[in-house]
Amino acid sequence: MTRKREAQDVSRSELLRYSVFAAPLAMAALPIYVHVPKLYAEFGLSLGLLGGLLLALRSLDALVDPWLGRWADRMQSRFTACLIASIALLVGMLALLNPAASPFALWLWLTGSLLLVYFGFSLATIAYGAWGSELPKTPSSRTTVTATREAVGLSGVLLAAALPSALAANNADGLSRFAWVFAFALVGALACLRPLRDEKIAAAPTGALLSVLRDHRFAWLLVVFAINGIASAIPATLLLFFIDDVLQARDWEPVFLVAYFLAGALAMPVWTALARRYGKQSAWAIGMLTAIVAFCSAATFGAGDRIPFLVVCIASGIALGADLALPPSILADTIDANKKQTVQHGAGSYFGLWALVTKANLALAAGLALPLVGAFGYRAADPSSNLAALTTAYALIPCALKLLALALLLRLRHRL
Repeated sequence: MTRKREAQDVSRSELLRYSVFAAPLAMAALPIYVHVPKLYAEFGLSLGLLGGLLLALRSLDALVDPWLGRWADRMQSRFTACLIASIALLVGMLALLNPAASPFALWLWLTGSLLLVYFGFSLATIAYGAWGSELPKTPSSRTTVTATREAVGLSGVLLAAALPSALAANNADGLSRFAWVFAFALVGALACLRPLRDEKIAAAPTGALLSVLRDHRFAWLLVVFAINGIASAIPATLLLFFIDDVLQARDWEPVFLVAYFLAGALAMPVWTALARRYGKQSAWAIGMLTAIVAFCSAATFGAGDRIPFLVVCIASGIALGADLALPPSILADTIDANKKQTVQHGAGSYFGLWALVTKANLALAAGLALPLVGAFGYRAADPSSNLAALTTAYALIPCALKLLALALLLRLRHRL
């Protein structure tokens, strides 16, 4: 009887309507972080000034996330928040990927369009994540919802990686056309969300935002999530350097990336099954161990080790599935437990802080890993430089951080 009730908690139709919105969100994320710097540099903007502007705007974007979460809790519905966010994101992406011509106008165009994109993307991500925590009512169905959402999101990443070059040979033209494909996908996904039941619980009218940290289960989960997130973000930051200079396999970059993300998407049902059988914390621990074994083996690789590294990409991609599916599901359980205890904080406030930590992980990884390997003598595209420093930072430091996160998770699993 329990399994039957849980299976009917979120119908297949509801699961599909909810999950499809993850694809355009993921399609937006890749160009923002990968293509935009190169695109605007090709239009003539200084790399130094461009980097400074992007750093400032990304920092602002991360800092406002908790307040966006609080604001999302005060809106009439989760769909209202997603609608407002989607309008800003759609306009911002069309402007961002179709730059103005004059150099002076280009700076203003980039700043304005990025502000719209960051606002829309952040609000949509927070409200959408909170909606996904409120829609299911049982722990196992929460894992199903988050795993399906993240698998669809990874399919959006793959589309964003392939479409610009497929739509046009020229980078700028490809991104311009991609922006319109994204716009149609976003409108279609929003239409799927509209009929979905919306069971947002209104947040308390008073109380400081950071008071959600008084929830000790959430605070400990956030610590484990942050350490594990930094461990995952460091190799992501150094991946292309490792492929080009250690493996000397630049032509295999697309193969490695597709294998990584595809393995993550295909592994989602496995993590859902393991979570149901052994518990979410135990399944997440298995995911961390999988990543540790994969990255430790990568520390032994050198020039020409393409096939062994492809195996590592597949293994670490499988581990990625655990990192994407299980922590948000555990967070949803935490929010539900507090709701039953009449703790008056909306899910948006939790997901706002969650988003802040997610973005801080990426910033810390880039801010620590790149200067560190440079200080120890590594220079990009220079085989005579200290490649051991790059290998250590790419493979071994993440293993140490993963072990720390794993130890904390195992010690605190009864509190989560």
